[in-house]
Amino acid sequence: MLKNKDRYLSVILISPSIIAVLIFIYGFIGWSARVSLSNWKGLNPDYSWAGLKNYIALFSDPRFHIDVRNTLIFTGVFVVGSMVLGFLTAVMLDQGLKGEGIFRSIFLFPMAISYIVTGVIWRWLMNPAAGTRMSGLNLLFSSLHLDFLVNKWYTTPTWGMAAIAMTAIWQMSGYTMALYLAGLRAIPHELREAAQIDGASEIQIYRHIILPLLTPVSLSALIILGHTSLKVFDLIIAVSGKQLPLDVPAIYMWQTTFDGLFYGRGAAISILLLISVAVLIIPYIRYTLKEEAKQ
Repeated sequence: MLKNKDRYLSVILISPSIIAVLIFIYGFIGWSARVSLSNWKGLNPDYSWAGLKNYIALFSDPRFHIDVRNTLIFTGVFVVGSMVLGFLTAVMLDQGLKGEGIFRSIFLFPMAISYIVTGVIWRWLMNPAAGTRMSGLNLLFSSLHLDFLVNKWYTTPTWGMAAIAMTAIWQMSGYTMALYLAGLRAIPHELREAAQIDGASEIQIYRHIILPLLTPVSLSALIILGHTSLKVFDLIIAVSGKQLPLDVPAIYMWQTTFDGLFYGRGAAISILLLISVAVLIIPYIRYTLKEEAKQ
């Protein structure tokens, strides 16, 4: 009887949270999916059935093609850059440096800043102006006589998204560093000592022992950074505003829904974003559950 009472009490305590999640998350996802299949355009709701018309229009829309390309560039540069820089800084801190706590705080500090603040800072640092209006990194490069590094940053037609990704790397590499540092500290020193006794070099130790053991950490970082990059919105707005060369699906969704009042197509973009994030997260959840079941 006591166990049954505890079970009922637990259900009662968590039921408000379950109801809130069902309504405000899954309920709204279902509502957005329904809107994406409608002809709703304008302030007055129109739930008349449109089928996949909004999705077909998106895949034939040149702007959406630009959005997908920009997202791929941003995601590739951001994820790879954050993971590499995070791993290298973690390895450096793992060497027992004096003042490790200070360096760790410095590397983690950007993560405490919102993307809006980060965007405002880096908009000045990556000021593409030349001549007397030069500032930020371009002014620094010019003062150091490194004129070959002076460039237009996010206004570059092809690689403007890569420049935007640099700002996200600056903010999130500290988080990746914390993940890798925790993983490095969890690896027994006996493994390294045994490898050194066998004559393995430091590079071989990291390649054949450390990196394979850090695979779960790398996978977690990949999933977290990947789904963050797919939803990027505020950072781009803060750095460059609404520019077509730097457009991404989230900005397209905002303009389509709230500026153009085309709610059906805006909901279709949001559902595609949800699917793209789910493609990353669902396999990771399944992998995690399998690993937990093995233990």
